[in-house]
This record gives sequence, structure tokens and C-alpha cells, in this order.
Amino acid sequence: MTTTTIIIREEASSDRDAIRSVHEQAFGRAAEANLVDDLRTAKKSPISLVALVGEQLVGHILFSPVTIIADCKRLPAVALTPMAVLPEFQRRGIGKQLVTKGVKACKDEGYESVFVLGHANSTFYEQFGFAPARTFNIRSEYDIPDDLFMVLELCKKALSGCDGVVQYVPEFSTL
Repeated sequence: MTTTTIIIREEASSDRDAIRSVHEQAFGRAAEANLVDDLRTAKKSPISLVALVGEQLVGHILFSPVTIIADCKRLPAVALTPMAVLPEFQRRGIGKQLVTKGVKACKDEGYESVFVLGHANSTFYEQFGFAPARTFNIRSEYDIPDDLFMVLELCKKALSGCDGVVQYVPEFSTL
């Protein structure tokens, strides 16, 4: 039995075409690839990681800034979006490694919370500690079902008493 080594590393400028292709293939459309390009161009992609199997780029995850507007204060955070793995490499633990390393990078960079739009009937993000944002009385500025809009506290009690709305950067309005 052979095991495939998966390498997770920071995005390089030479990865851009492959990243675009991964998103287009994984989502079956260009919208998420366009969002990645727009966020990168606007310098709103502080953490962007790729997954390699051999020399092939097979996955990508991006974290972009969001702001929690709560009780007349603004708390910075990040959103995990988008993440994609080539269809033929899905269900091999690549997404899990991207999320694990990405969340660690967010914590290392000093972010206190990470938001994500989960998938209906999936517990993928719960395995990392994500919980419905409504648990903290936080909602998205977009019309997202409460059970799918999730958050992970990277610092204990970072969201205590927050009660607010997550505001995304303008690039998300096209998605």
C-alpha cells in the first residue's frame, strides 16, 4: 500500500493559475475563483495556503478579513472562504489538513475568531470546533441559515458578550 504525501504551504505567485483551476473544477463555476482573484488583488487574503500531491496543486484555502460589528465596537476576525479540493482528490483528508493548518496560521497571526459558511447535512467543520455563530448571538450580514453560519473561537472567550453582525469585505458582494 502506498501513502501519498500531502504538502501544505503558503500560496506562491506562480500558483495562481492552478488555484483558479482548482476552484473552477471544485465548484463547477468561476464565481469562487473570481472571488479569490479579487481578494488577492485587493490585498485582502492574509492567509492563503495550497495543498500539493507530488508537484500537482490539488487544493487551496483562503482566509479573508471580516469585522464583527457589536455594541458600537468593531472586532476584527477572518472568514474561511473559499476552500476547494480537486474533485478527484476529495475525501482523502486534504481539506482537513488545509483547515487544520489554516486555523493554526490564523491563531499564529493573532486572529481571535474564524467564521465559515458550513454545508447542509455535514459535520465537517464541527470536527475542528466550529459551532453555530448564533451560539454567540452573532449573525452574518448576508441571509445565511443560522445552522450553516459557524464560528471558531481561537482565544477563549473572544466572543463573550459580542452580540453582533459579521460584515464581509466588499469583494463578497459579487458572490
